[in-house]
Amino acid sequence: MPPMLLPALPLLLGATLTFRAVRHALCRLPLPAHVQADPLRTWRWHNLLVSFAHSIVSGTWALLCIWQTPEMLVEIEKAWSLSGYLLTCFSAGYFIHDTVDIVISHQSRASWEYLVHHVMAMGAFFSGIFWSRFVGGGVLTLLVEVSNIFLTIRMMMKINNAQHLLLYRVNKYINLVMYFLFRLAPQAYLTHLFLGYAGQRTLGTFLLAILLMLDVMILVYFSRLLRSDFCPQRIPSHQHKDKFLTE
Repeated sequence: MPPMLLPALPLLLGATLTFRAVRHALCRLPLPAHVQADPLRTWRWHNLLVSFAHSIVSGTWALLCIWQTPEMLVEIEKAWSLSGYLLTCFSAGYFIHDTVDIVISHQSRASWEYLVHHVMAMGAFFSGIFWSRFVGGGVLTLLVEVSNIFLTIRMMMKINNAQHLLLYRVNKYINLVMYFLFRLAPQAYLTHLFLGYAGQRTLGTFLLAILLMLDVMILVYFSRLLRSDFCPQRIPSHQHKDKFLTE
């Protein structure tokens, strides 16, 4: 337990408003012609720009936290640092912002998987924010944002119908490697650590349940990624129109 717990609500509010301001600023950037012609693609493009910014900052920040406090790799419940605590607040603010953005933009039905993911992620982060426990575990889960940098580039190029470019072909292989290194591997390692809480009536058991559900989602997303980028002929043609929303 740290000697002082920073006021959580102002930090969450500040992070959420920061991402709102970032979105407002990024919306001023020029749009690709193919994106500009479709209101849905325009919204998704802006949404992904904010996600891209969050991934760059939080992925780099998570690596820095682990470098500064390496005990987070083994002591997921009690390891704590001010930087790690602020990072969980920062990312929780992003998930709050993105949830609100999806809902007020009337994209809840098309993006329901994102909403489910965000609710579970916020439930996990709040354990570190309000109870100052499992901050180390929260930092480890944010290693996934390193992978999300390349995943977001991929999705933005698909929205812009740029799959024919060399950059897309190079990025899809980099994305696959990063998916293994920063999404599948950390998730498997965290699941192994959290299985130690199985059968207990503790916060760790609650977080284990969330983690197992996220494991299922990650494996489903991975199968979609492989099918879309490496076995595209197996995707029914009627799915191609809106598959950028989930793939």
